[in-house]
Amino acid sequence: MTRVSVFLVQLTVITAVIMAVAACTRSDARPIKANYSVEDKSLATLRDDLVAGRVTSRQLVELYLERIRTIDQGGPELRSVLMVNPRAVDEATRLDSERTGGRTRGPLHGIPILVKDNIETADPIATTAGSLALEKNITGRDATIISRLREAGAVILGKTNLSEWANFRSAHSTSGWSAVGGLTRNPYALDRTACGSSSGSAVAVAASLAAVAVGTETDGSVTCPAAVNGIVGLKPTLGLLSRRYIVPISSMQDTAGPMTHSVADLAAVLSVMAGSDDNDPATKDADAHRTDYLAALSADGLSNKRLGVMRFSMGYLPALDALFDQVVGQFTASGAEVVSIDKFEGMDQIDKTEQTVLLTDFRSELNAYLATTPQAVNVRTLQDLIGFNKANSTRELSYFGQDLFERSEETATHDQVGYAKLREGNRQAARNAIDSLLREHNLDVLIAPTLGPAWTTDLVNGDHFTGSATMLAAVAGYPHLTVPMGQVRGLPVGMSFIGPAWSESTLLAMGHAFELKTHAARPPVYKSSAEP
Repeated sequence: MTRVSVFLVQLTVITAVIMAVAACTRSDARPIKANYSVEDKSLATLRDDLVAGRVTSRQLVELYLERIRTIDQGGPELRSVLMVNPRAVDEATRLDSERTGGRTRGPLHGIPILVKDNIETADPIATTAGSLALEKNITGRDATIISRLREAGAVILGKTNLSEWANFRSAHSTSGWSAVGGLTRNPYALDRTACGSSSGSAVAVAASLAAVAVGTETDGSVTCPAAVNGIVGLKPTLGLLSRRYIVPISSMQDTAGPMTHSVADLAAVLSVMAGSDDNDPATKDADAHRTDYLAALSADGLSNKRLGVMRFSMGYLPALDALFDQVVGQFTASGAEVVSIDKFEGMDQIDKTEQTVLLTDFRSELNAYLATTPQAVNVRTLQDLIGFNKANSTRELSYFGQDLFERSEETATHDQVGYAKLREGNRQAARNAIDSLLREHNLDVLIAPTLGPAWTTDLVNGDHFTGSATMLAAVAGYPHLTVPMGQVRGLPVGMSFIGPAWSESTLLAMGHAFELKTHAARPPVYKSSAEP
């Protein structure tokens, strides 16, 4: 079967699900209000409209399903949504009834949300990580963060496409591609990357297929796609959000993170998702640090703050640096002081050791996860998965290989004590780097362009990645917020805010103030190319 055939089969399945949901529910549904549009609607606006009765949750679900059909499958063919939840309409109807009866579950009551397809939900849909090997991975389990979202009233609308195995299959991969979903496209220029690995989640929010999506990050997988798709994304402090029932790479760096149109929307969602989980030891301190992040926002969040510019993470595109320097003037106009940091020694060693840690952790942690999957899943180890891909090479390995899988399988940890020291030592080196920069320059946060604008998609040579500000925060397990900064030749770029552990409130307050000052976000235009 060719790659085109595989995508057409997948497209037919998604279309059939949407049509079936519509056919079985439309007869008794309240009509969709002709004058209501979900395009560019924020979470806050949707919540207000639900409360005021201007729209119902069921109508929101049906409107989003229609946009998925016309924009994601048809039209520009963004391919950001892998599968819709066949229970979504019924869930929304039930939540509407509860609201009518005077009960609301929480701040997300009736809000449809999309979820990256490496995060389990208890719906009758698979969690595939984009791989054909997990097409039968219907676990019936909610990840802890999904349980929290449901408790707050969210409707799980469906699953989003991703860079297969969260972009940890090959060093020569093309971000946004998976064997299950094909290639996710950037809605600002369809020939450009959506970045990864949370490509589908970012594109879906940008294209108003949902106001909220959930992604995951090991290094850059929330912040990169958020930045190049013109939305807000947060990689939180490692341990603020539970990782239970999320397909792993490394417990040293993996975390989920919300993706939204605005900082205020993200703060509201983070307040719901954050918290300790006995099944994830890394979250033991989360309850002590979580707060009402929305209430902490302020229009003067930049006032009297000192921000350090990570010049050592810049310089890969003059037009980007020029825009950044122009925008930095908004900080000083808001009462902040900006300090340039030109050099930092040690980046190369932290980067090199990070790769060793991820390769070593992946094999054991993936094997542990696969052991918990249903019997219908035939791959039980990384070695099985490597064999599956070889046996299905036409479908799985048509564009790039599995060199990271093979290197991970070959990685031995005979000296467990020595490896544990290396692993923890690298995290501490990254933490010391951030902490020392903040301390030495008396700073509140570090700032930099998140990365350059989206590069041209290349399924032959893979990604043309030039550099980013993601690595230090990823290895340290420290929070990293990206907020739209503007555009370079019509392509969105983001401003990064990086702080010490548990500083989400500070970062969000600054990001919110920056957002209010710049109004830099622009809706996508679905051009075929960024070229004139």
